[in-house]
Amino acid sequence: MTAAPKKSLSKEAMYQIIRAPLITEKMTLLTEKNQFGFKVATDATKPEIAAAVEALFNVKVTSVNTLIQKGKTKRFKGRPGVRSDVKKAIVTLAPGQSIDFTSGLA
Repeated sequence: MTAAPKKSLSKEAMYQIIRAPLITEKMTLLTEKNQFGFKVATDATKPEIAAAVEALFNVKVTSVNTLIQKGKTKRFKGRPGVRSDVKKAIVTLAPGQSIDFTSGLA
């Protein structure tokens, strides 16, 4: 089995895939295990997520785990509504690598 060739993503495409970092208590605890969380596009694949994180943050990604958080039913101004589904990615980096969310991107 041969690996598929990596297709290069434009910077705009990378920002479409990686929407925002997840900065929560759980994600802060995962940074000790060299794992970082991101909100990603719902149609993004694991190889695309890995390529985007490697290019944007100049790190080596070892694995990507994804999950889809289903939108919950809430009431908006007395009327029922549904929040959008959100896809999250937990990215594991190679040992010795880190991402600093407090500093700005390029």
